[in-house]
Amino acid sequence: DGRERIPVGDTVSPRKIRRQRSILRRELSSTTHRLMSFDLYPAIDIRDGQCVRLVQGDYDREIQYQNDPVEVARSFQAAGARWIHVVDLDAARSGDPKNLATVGAIAEAVDVPVQSGGGVRSVEAAERLYQVGVSRCVLGTAAVENPALVQELTEMGHRVAVGLDVRGDRVATRGWETDSGQSIFDLLPSFENGGVEAVVVTQISRDGMGTGPDIEGLSAVLSATSLDVIASGGVGALLHIRQLTKLEVAGRRLGGIIVGKAIHDGVIQVSAAVEAAANQ
Repeated sequence: DGRERIPVGDTVSPRKIRRQRSILRRELSSTTHRLMSFDLYPAIDIRDGQCVRLVQGDYDREIQYQNDPVEVARSFQAAGARWIHVVDLDAARSGDPKNLATVGAIAEAVDVPVQSGGGVRSVEAAERLYQVGVSRCVLGTAAVENPALVQELTEMGHRVAVGLDVRGDRVATRGWETDSGQSIFDLLPSFENGGVEAVVVTQISRDGMGTGPDIEGLSAVLSATSLDVIASGGVGALLHIRQLTKLEVAGRRLGGIIVGKAIHDGVIQVSAAVEAAANQ
């Protein structure tokens, strides 16, 4: 009809939408962290695109679950989880983000923030995770071997946690298969005041065993750092979660607990675990 047509908007790419959703999740997560001092992080470990668990970090002792990781994540959110913890086991071992698409599908499927690690050893590797919707990256091997990378990411405005996986107090790297030769207490000071949000401490000998968390070791870590400490390894009953919510050293408490095998085996229900974590 000769009249000028005014465009009402530009087409938005799926990637841009995911990035916008990621930003919203980060804001939600920050609010959640201020409101809740102890969070449950139900875990999804991925190998070859499947939901699995390793016993004591041993790749030869793998337990496979016939569940779609994306559907598992949705069920965690439906049960009240405020975070979801995802590990790419293939990437942790090789550095190759073999399960990036699955991690991205999980982040896109839920509205709670996703924390993810495994093989994040460069800015590019971290950026790939942020781009698919991950809210916070966990750096393990890279944090030990190249601490400057952690600061580089935080200075870029990214949310970062450091993952320190230990046998006793000695830190293991590269999918828990290499002894770094360093104690966790030697490494912790290098992450103070660098913008790191939390340190995830996994006691490998207890991981997947359900025999209870390393209370003594976690107490020592709490006294050695001002960072939020997220525990991992050993939880096999609601009692263990309650014990961790009560753990206090010099007025400091844990920031949360990662629970995997006990949830996937049906020993602990996520809804009950969320409730136990909230009742401090």
